[in-house]
Amino acid sequence: MSANVDLETAIAPILENLKESSDLIPAIAQDFASKEVLMLAWMNRDALKLTAKTGNATYWSRSRKEIWVKGSTSGHYQKIKELKYDCDSDAVLLLVEQLGAACHTGEYTCFHNSIEIGN
Repeated sequence: MSANVDLETAIAPILENLKESSDLIPAIAQDFASKEVLMLAWMNRDALKLTAKTGNATYWSRSRKEIWVKGSTSGHYQKIKELKYDCDSDAVLLLVEQLGAACHTGEYTCFHNSIEIGN
């Protein structure tokens, strides 16, 4: 996304799919440098707008039913480097600079569990 583009305009296709404030869209956070997938969370309209406005990954907590800025309690913020959305505008990919661990367990990525599939 070009820095000269108005962010509200840039995210308009995604917001179109989030007609109600309670609508949620999956948001995948990926390390900008290593491309490692860090976590999956959810966004509503307000979380997406705040992410675009502040440059900090902001999500909707389904369990607490509230907006949360990743890192606000842990200090492990996600600084947005690039925001992408899929062909149907119903999922977002956040390319982030991860400051600290992404996972609440202290692991760098939430995807630290592995199942090997052999042939």
